[in-house]
Amino acid sequence: MSIENRPKIEGVHHFSPTVTDIDRSIEWYQRVFGLERVPVKFPHYEDENAGYAVLLTDPHSKIAIGLHHHDENAGERFDERRTGLDHIAFSVAGRDELTSWVNWLDELGVDHSPITDMTEPFRYSVLVFRDPDTIQLELFALG
Repeated sequence: MSIENRPKIEGVHHFSPTVTDIDRSIEWYQRVFGLERVPVKFPHYEDENAGYAVLLTDPHSKIAIGLHHHDENAGERFDERRTGLDHIAFSVAGRDELTSWVNWLDELGVDHSPITDMTEPFRYSVLVFRDPDTIQLELFALG
């Protein structure tokens, strides 16, 4: 099968972190991203009796964030140096949009990096911040 015939990816549908305090995380993600909560809990696939997920959606981008509660979670904080997720990056329209995000995060009191502009290996700008469990989130603009 040639690369031209490979199945296509349309984009990111959802991001699903496991969190230590689901109510705190719901409030934080709704406040920071303006997400709407789907009013039901979702069982874990093949582990239905060990916790649940709450789905938050963004009507503008159509991205969803599924916050997961696991009954056996010992409450350890996220660390990207362990096997698993390192970070997730969300695309924004451009550097001006990153500036708007800086202002928004400042208004909310959310710690963040300065906007970093890179030219290698290609031109991009990035803004980095973390959720209440220290999961690294990035806002990423090409060009």
